[in-house]
Order: sequence, then C-alpha cells, then structure tokens
Amino acid sequence: MGCSKSFYKVLSKNKINLIKSLDLKKNRSSTGLFIAEGKKLVFDLLKSEIVVSELFCTKPIAAELIGHKYDLNIEITDKEDLSRISFLKTTPDIVAVFKIPKSEIDWNEIKANLTLVLDTIQDPGNLGTIVRLADWFGIRNIVCSEESADLYNHKVVQATMGALARVKVCYVSLPDFLAKAKQLNIPIYGALMEGENLYKCDLTANGLVVMGNEGNGISENTAACISRRINIPSYPTGIATSESLNVAIATSIICAEFRRRIICKD
Repeated sequence: MGCSKSFYKVLSKNKINLIKSLDLKKNRSSTGLFIAEGKKLVFDLLKSEIVVSELFCTKPIAAELIGHKYDLNIEITDKEDLSRISFLKTTPDIVAVFKIPKSEIDWNEIKANLTLVLDTIQDPGNLGTIVRLADWFGIRNIVCSEESADLYNHKVVQATMGALARVKVCYVSLPDFLAKAKQLNIPIYGALMEGENLYKCDLTANGLVVMGNEGNGISENTAACISRRINIPSYPTGIATSESLNVAIATSIICAEFRRRIICKD
C-alpha cells in the first residue's frame, strides 16, 4: 500500500480551476466534493469514514502518509503549486479533496443522546466552532435547518479543526424534524431570553438543544415546538451587561452545563 504517484507533478490548469471552484456551494453540490487543508485536519479526516478523492502535498508529508500505510491517490508537489489551490493565507503542506458523505437522521441515536439543533446559523465560523464544541462534549449529531451555512464551506471545514471527522451533521426541514421529535417524546430545549435559569432547571441526559440565528435568535415556528425554554443568566442580576452572547459561546456554556449534570451524578 502507498502512493499511486510518487513523483513531482505540476498541477494542470484544469485541476487548479476545479479545486478553486469548490469555494462555491453550487460546485460542491454538482461535484460532490469539498476541500480540506493542513496536516492536522486532513489526517483526522483520513481516519474517518469520509472518502478522500485526491491529495496534493509536499514530499515530506507524502512520506508520512506512506508511513501510515494509507492507500491514496497522492500528487507530490511544491509549496508554489499548493499556493495556487489553497484558500488559506499561509500555504499548507497538504491540500485534500474529499467526497461529501451522505448523512441521514438515525432516530435511535437521537432519542438516546444529546443533539444540537441549529436554526439558521449563517456564519461559517460559528458553525465550524459549534461542530468542534460538539466533538469536545461528546455530542455526535448536529441537525441544521436547510437555511443554515453549508458544512462543507471551506471556512466551516477549517474551523472544525478535524471535528468534522467525528460529528455527523444533517440538514433537514426543521418543522418536520421537531414535529417527529415531539411525537417520540424527546425533550426539546431552546435557548431563549425568557427561558428558565439554565443553572436551576432540570436537564436530561438526552434531548435536543435548539440554538438560534446570530441576529434573530430562534424563529417563531421553531420556538413553538420547544418544550423546555432555557436561558443563560448574566451576572450579577440587575446590572447592565452585553445585550447577548455569541451563539457559539452560548452553545459551549449550555453543553458544559448538560455534561456537568451527568458528571455530578457519577
């Protein structure tokens, strides 16, 4: 097992144009491909079930890949060529093209575990960070509204820092998904300003945690499906503070509290 190509090859104009075109969602959708850059991220994805299409890297990185006994389609190139296909300010030693996996809802998983539900999260950095947070807190499923940012946007992929390899993200019609969850009696928590104090309310080990849009919060239709409204209180009470928290920061606080409850019971 090893490299199918072990010699330096100048990238063709067509190859460069194809890879650069993956910056657009319509091209990712039509080709079924996305791009990932940097050793940590690419190596994490190689350990997952996500299928790699092509790898472009320097000779030292190629030697590491062979050492891991990966059977890959590798093109060894130099930093100048890598800079032509990279979206990063600092050119990485490896750029990879992966096939977009098909993700489907597994209701058995959803019923038994904690799941994040994102209602129109639009900032790529926020989405990528939330995927990374989910990975840290052992949350293996994220469900996004169809209007949310694309998981395979280059900025999102990079922001996950490899967590994309371990967290499944599905895009659904949120009203239909939440209606089904209600039928199955799955607790549906929602982060809302008028919600109950996060630190005083009862929290279950399983359930959905709905986080809203950066500017508008949770939509009215989605809020109507929420059975347990929760709020992160500012401190101290009654003192003027920032108007709101960044959605990724709020998600991290809520996830941490859910996990703290489980740890304290052990």
